[in-house]
Amino acid sequence: MKEEKLLRTAKRAALAAGKLLMRHYGKLNASQISQKSRNDFVTEVDKASEKLIISLIRKEFPRHAIQGEEGGVSAGDDTCWVIDPLDGTSNYIHQFPLFSISIGIRTGNETVAGVVYDPLHKELFAAAKGQGASLNGRPIRVSQVPKLSEALMTTGIPFRARDRFEEYIESLKRVSYASAGMRRGGSAALDLAYVACGRFDGFWEINLSPWDIAAGEALVREAGGRITDVWGKDAFLTNGDVLATNGRVHPELLAITSKTLTPKP
Repeated sequence: MKEEKLLRTAKRAALAAGKLLMRHYGKLNASQISQKSRNDFVTEVDKASEKLIISLIRKEFPRHAIQGEEGGVSAGDDTCWVIDPLDGTSNYIHQFPLFSISIGIRTGNETVAGVVYDPLHKELFAAAKGQGASLNGRPIRVSQVPKLSEALMTTGIPFRARDRFEEYIESLKRVSYASAGMRRGGSAALDLAYVACGRFDGFWEINLSPWDIAAGEALVREAGGRITDVWGKDAFLTNGDVLATNGRVHPELLAITSKTLTPKP
């Protein structure tokens, strides 16, 4: 099947990029780090990782389109690879041990496969349409937690969305009160992967980019979960406002996020 070849290539690229990240982990100097905008950093390793991933994709699929965090969009045919070469750059810089590589694959308007790789813990999450989701080759499923009061939640602080920060804090407060606990790791791709394997029961964040979400979308859906925007619509790759859960707690979370958050202008 086409998805199987796509997934094999995505896994190979993620593993190769992971080796590159680990070779430089803890060894960066100030000259290798720059700031794209306030609190938004990029390193020479981000750029090298993306270049390596793209080179491996091009060998197998030279006509496919590429959308990368560091390199922008390269035109191609109906299949597009959506790449975050280092999700959690600030964590990586500070040696906080949560960062990942995210590679999503979309054909037309549908995400058909995705890989999220944590090279520090050697955890490879993968999913392809109709084939389920896996962690290091073993099948994974979302949790069976039935209600928000028993759910362990995760979120991301929207550092790019200062104009929406107060309403985000209101959503954080309400979900914190209603749930069993809250965590904040700093890699949206890993947050989505952790929802897919049942470590978290739900996740929401606003002002994300497609490369933060695409691979995780495939993981959550193939693991039996649900992913929408924070108003229950299927527009999260466009607006960047995402809510992913085990499905069971989705309605309760939507009741909070849809009332506290407003679309960005």
